[in-house]
Amino acid sequence: MAMVGLFWIAEDGGVYVGAEPEGAGRGLRLTRDGVVGLGVDQGGEWRWADLRSVALRYVRIRSAGRLVVTAAVDLALSAVAGGGGSPGAFEVHLETADGTTVELEAYMASAVGGYVESEYDLSVGLLNRLVDGTADLGPLEDWGRAYAAEGTPRREEREALLRKWTDG
Repeated sequence: MAMVGLFWIAEDGGVYVGAEPEGAGRGLRLTRDGVVGLGVDQGGEWRWADLRSVALRYVRIRSAGRLVVTAAVDLALSAVAGGGGSPGAFEVHLETADGTTVELEAYMASAVGGYVESEYDLSVGLLNRLVDGTADLGPLEDWGRAYAAEGTPRREEREALLRKWTDG
């Protein structure tokens, strides 16, 4: 498996937002048809054509100001919730064509303090292009089958891949 931006890409071509969930863990798998919610209390499928937008909340980003802000928000939310909550989790909000918002949870795949800001921005851009139908998941799946077994590429290559996949 390899991490490219917010995406965890498996050798079988599976593409996940955040880490691939294990067991009953929560996560999101992306397919050519749309988004599949995985794990306890968030099963479901949403077709790309039926989505209006996607937004991410509480993602830790490796940028001095933003990482501090998101960490402070996470700490405050955890205190309000009685210390519960999953470490390294973030929310993915899907807005459907009828205006309904579905909130899903994913776990961070980045083990070192958060995602690099440039990769985060490129990943969000790619997600938005998938939603609006101007990008295709096929190149990510193909890359996974060909290269994911080699592990996560260096930052420059990850950014180049995200730009290529976004621009088509």
